[in-house]
Formats: sequence, C-alpha cells, structure tokens
Amino acid sequence: MRPLRTTLLALVPAITLVACAFPPENALYQQSPDIPPYMQDQFDDYVSETRDWIATHRVFLTDDHEMEITRNSPFEVRPKTATDDEPSRGVLLVHGLGSSPWYFHDIATEMAKNGWLARSMLLPGHGTRPADLNLPDYADWKRSVAHQVALLEREVDEVWLGGFSTGGNLVTSYAAQNPEIAGLLLFSPGIEPDSDLLFLAPVVKHLWDWIDVDPEVNVINYQSLSTKASELYYRSVSDARDSLDTQPFDRPALITMSADDSVLDPIETLRSFETRFPNPVSRFVWYDDTKAPSSDPRVETRNSNLPDQQISNFSHLSVLFSPDNPYYGEKGSFVFVENGQEDVTLPNDLSTIWRSSWGYSEPGKYHGRLTWNPYFDALIDSIEDVTK
Repeated sequence: MRPLRTTLLALVPAITLVACAFPPENALYQQSPDIPPYMQDQFDDYVSETRDWIATHRVFLTDDHEMEITRNSPFEVRPKTATDDEPSRGVLLVHGLGSSPWYFHDIATEMAKNGWLARSMLLPGHGTRPADLNLPDYADWKRSVAHQVALLEREVDEVWLGGFSTGGNLVTSYAAQNPEIAGLLLFSPGIEPDSDLLFLAPVVKHLWDWIDVDPEVNVINYQSLSTKASELYYRSVSDARDSLDTQPFDRPALITMSADDSVLDPIETLRSFETRFPNPVSRFVWYDDTKAPSSDPRVETRNSNLPDQQISNFSHLSVLFSPDNPYYGEKGSFVFVENGQEDVTLPNDLSTIWRSSWGYSEPGKYHGRLTWNPYFDALIDSIEDVTK
C-alpha cells in the first residue's frame, strides 16, 4: 500500500473526470456478506468464531491456509509463572489500517514473558479481503475496542492499551475518555497524518471506490485501499485529536516514531507528545540519524542509519518486529521489495538490497521496505520502563 498522501494526491484529478470507479473483477474486491460478530462474552469464543469466519470468507494468497488464518486472527499470550498465578496486568493491542493482529506477535510474546496478559484483537473488516473494509462503520471499530477492553478488565487489575498507526488513534481516544486505563503504548500513532487532503475522504467515498489497487501478496497486510477505508482512518484521526484537545493525556505513555515515516508527520507527532502527553514517566523514541529536534528530556534518539546492516532509515511499520520474526524479520519469508522506486531494477540476489522507509532511494542501491527493528530488545526495555 502506498502512503495515503500519495494516493489521495493521485486521486484528486480523477474525481473531476469520473463520478464513480468500479473495483477489479476479482474476489479480493468483492465484499463478504457482513463483518464477523465481535461482541462475544468470552475472549476464547471471540477467537474461535473469528477464526471460523476468516476460514470461510478469506481470499487466500497461498496454499498454507492455516498459516494465513492464524496470522490474521486475534490471539492472547499468557505469562508462564512457576506458581501459575493469574496475571494482574494486561495489555490490549490494536493493529493498524489494513494490517492484522499478528503485527503484535513479537511485542505480545515479550510482554507475556514479563508477566503481562497480552491480547491482540482484529478490527472488523480485516483478515479476509480488502473489499471487507467497506463493511464496518467507525462505530464498529469503537465498539469492538471498548468490548475487548471490558473483557480484559474482568481478568486483570491494571489495563494498558497499545496501538499501531490507526490502532494508536483508536486506543488513544478510548483511554483519553476512560481514566481507569493505566497508560498507552503507541507505535507510529496516526494522530498527525502527512496529508492535507484527508478531510476529503468522507466526500471522495461517494465518488470513487478505490484509492489504490496493488497486487495482494502480503498475507498479513492488505495492499489495496478503498475510499471507505480512508474515511475510517480520517474518523480515527478526528476522534483522537478531539479527545486530546479536550484534555491532555496525563497518564504514562510510550510513543515511537521514525523521522522518515512516509505515512505520518513525524515532527507534528513529536510536538503533540511535548504538549499533549505531560506525564514525566512518558517517553518518545525517535528513530533518526540525527538527534531529535526537541529539548524535552523524555525524548530518546536511536540511530536509524545502519550501513553495516544495509539499513538507510526506518519505516512506518518496522519498529514492531523483532529481527527474528519469521515473516517480517531479517531472514523472514516475506521481503517488501515494492518501495515506490522507479527506474531501479530489482536484483536477483535479495540479500543485496538495502532497507528503508517507503520511497527512499540512493543512486546505485535498491531499497526495499525495512520490516524489523534492530533495536527491538531496547524497545521492550522502554516498554518496561514506562509501565513501571
């Protein structure tokens, strides 16, 4: 999926020429009958029924259907203790637009090792086919998050919320309005998009069906984007901003951001942290090759230019994944080679490619998307520091 700013800019001239667009003749762009139920009384039932729904309605991209179902289904990781004590702390993790619960596989696993009950939910419209993002309303997303919070609160005394990109917006607005939430973990939160045209999304959805249609080759992320999906993201941005404008978030929060994020506005996100997240325990982790432009002592910089690892800078999604992740990791089975480059030939030996954010290029180098975090262990340490 291309950055939203790029796709919206490309769409504006077309709106003046055509009143409506039709999706390609492919099952990927034909909607399922409805979204799956998400108000089950027990988390185990939610997982089981969602898996069954995905198995029935997913358009599979590989022959390994079980792998695709698992990597798109909600899950939990429980801590293992010598005494089998029930965990007292829990975290609900919410993925981003077009992605899947498996985006939090690595973070949930590590947090469980540190005593957390970690759950990763599925936002309605995900896990099956890109067209299904036309089915939910924003209210479905809000209700599904609120319901999963309620289920987690039954089992633990202390609840934290974590979110990536759009998921970061959803948990921010919920936590801001519910003071019983202990704190936030926000990974590339989508509060400050890098687009001045996002306000057009509610109008554009009536004129055009699809902003971006790309080959679907990634089993844990939609590559295509409908105008309805962009409107859902717009609603999440407005909701999170309104909540923070009403009152700054005074509980602890961890925020991470790449200075080269191609989807969001990193500087505005940093400024938002400085003014809207005043808790002294909060931390902002800034990935860049120069020190973050901030005098706030709570801001930490980690060098994103690592030529010895063939890494030029960090991408929107890379912070979430361990280098050992079997799909997105350093030796993972999926290589994000489509990276917005033109007139550059993909080398036959993929081990020679460099990694970066979307659209970055240098003469004589082919750049694929960076999909793992070389500082993943340090990220887990930061989570522990903030949540103490």
